[in-house]
Amino acid sequence: MPGRGSFFVRDAPGPPGAATLVLIHGWLATSGLNWFRVFEPLSRHFRVIAPDLRGHGRGLKSWRRFRLEDCADDVAAILRRLAAGSAVVVGYSMGGPIAQLMWRRHSPLVDGLVLCATSDKLTPGRTERLALSSIAMALAGTTRLGSIPAALPRWLARRVLPTERADSQLGRSRWAASEMRGHHVRMVIEAGYAISQYDATGWTPSIEVPTAVVMTLHDRAVLERSQRQMAGRIPTARVFPVADGHVTCSSEKFAQPLLAACLDVASRAESAPRAARRAQTQSAAPPSMR
Repeated sequence: MPGRGSFFVRDAPGPPGAATLVLIHGWLATSGLNWFRVFEPLSRHFRVIAPDLRGHGRGLKSWRRFRLEDCADDVAAILRRLAAGSAVVVGYSMGGPIAQLMWRRHSPLVDGLVLCATSDKLTPGRTERLALSSIAMALAGTTRLGSIPAALPRWLARRVLPTERADSQLGRSRWAASEMRGHHVRMVIEAGYAISQYDATGWTPSIEVPTAVVMTLHDRAVLERSQRQMAGRIPTARVFPVADGHVTCSSEKFAQPLLAACLDVASRAESAPRAARRAQTQSAAPPSMR
């Protein structure tokens, strides 16, 4: 992509004339690792586009500091380059803030949002925010991806890194190892820092596009209460609960609620004119947001 760089994108065409989903993966994952369970069921109904984000897997490598805003701009540029038109934007964990920023920075490209295992403030406690920020900055000079889990305090590693179940299903496979081998360590660490600083609670109440929250009820990385609070702040949000943890994307049970959420958002986006949705949201928003 001239002026931006090279991107690795998975693109499943779906049925003729199908609406488009763009899938944005989480921290330390790739498009393959995050979404391998759902490509097939989603592509029965949608065109599915899934890029590897900056610094992750086959994603863009850059000397520029990792910013969530740059990832949102990358995804918008990919949609334009592929002539995909507007899309329902699906974000998982770190991908949730990027999806939210897509709506804020490139609203004409966003028909709706599906926010999975995420929130509009990913590190809820001040102590945890400072700890993650400090650790991420201290690790920024490391040269080996394998040193990241060992360098994190145990309590924090349990919150932000995959659980033992995910490790047994994905981390030990040759394919998963090859996916993660492409990570750019500095950029991945900077991504962790960017997550710790993210707070969109001031503007998510102004989101007017149809939104679904796929809420992971046993999540230790993004707590249920944080996800529920985000859903409460977005006037158009509907909740699709999953009785699982933060790496439910590696489970077969993830496909059904995700598909239901995507179909719901796509249906609402098709039936409600954008101007009417914006007017409804403005009337429902607190005075400070109007």
